[in-house]
Amino acid sequence: MDKSEILELKKNACNVRLWTVEGVFNAKSGHPGGSLSAADIITYLYFKEMNVDPENPENPDRDRFVLSKGHCCPALYAALALKGFFSTDEIKVLRHIGAMLQGHPDMKHTPGIDMSSGSLGQGISAACGMALAGKLGGKDYRVYAMLGDGECEEGQVWEAAMFAAHNKLDNLTVFVDFNGLQIDGSVADVAGLTELDKKFASFGFEVITINGHDFEQIEDAVSKAKSVKGKPAVIIANTVKGKGVSYMENQVGWHGKAPNADEYKIAMDELKEQLKALEA
Repeated sequence: MDKSEILELKKNACNVRLWTVEGVFNAKSGHPGGSLSAADIITYLYFKEMNVDPENPENPDRDRFVLSKGHCCPALYAALALKGFFSTDEIKVLRHIGAMLQGHPDMKHTPGIDMSSGSLGQGISAACGMALAGKLGGKDYRVYAMLGDGECEEGQVWEAAMFAAHNKLDNLTVFVDFNGLQIDGSVADVAGLTELDKKFASFGFEVITINGHDFEQIEDAVSKAKSVKGKPAVIIANTVKGKGVSYMENQVGWHGKAPNADEYKIAMDELKEQLKALEA
């Protein structure tokens, strides 16, 4: 990527964060912390990497993305809206009764959503199925899945990991959004996810560790994952929970609550200032 491409990605990521906060504030509930930490990776996938088309969201040859940590859908909704899958007006009624966008992704009612998710640990299994189907069908699409670090405490994650390696799913790339915090505290205190890289390696994955807010590192990691043959790849992305909003950053309390009016204004002012700086 050249500097202009990186700048555009940074602008898009900032807008994803703005609409994430907008959605959670209007919903009066939701999960801003992990949505904001995942925003750069989601932005890179949808605005740079993935073969997707808002005009043909069910194209059988499209790349797939499964947000296994489905509660962080505000960032995914923001990216899809900005990409043109639906109007940003939908974000303003997030989680409202009868609205299209609910608290977890719904593939039956939301254009661009490849898998309904939310029960932690299950999304990666669905991604494995998609990747295997692509292999059996001779398709060249790729499948991307995003796990939370706390989600990696789920046993089903490791069952899926064994499946992926056994079936040599080299068309599958898994991201772990490693922001170090989950609903009950730090992942180190809750279950001690030490040496996650070695865990995945022992399950047969190619392991890549990056700064999940650095677009050049994200691109290099995705490129390396695509070059791997005969096994799946995992990209462990070290991130900051609540990234972009000063009072949310690295604060476990912002795992699952909405900002009040004053907090909303501070967050929006900060993000708009960041966007203004990028556009200068």
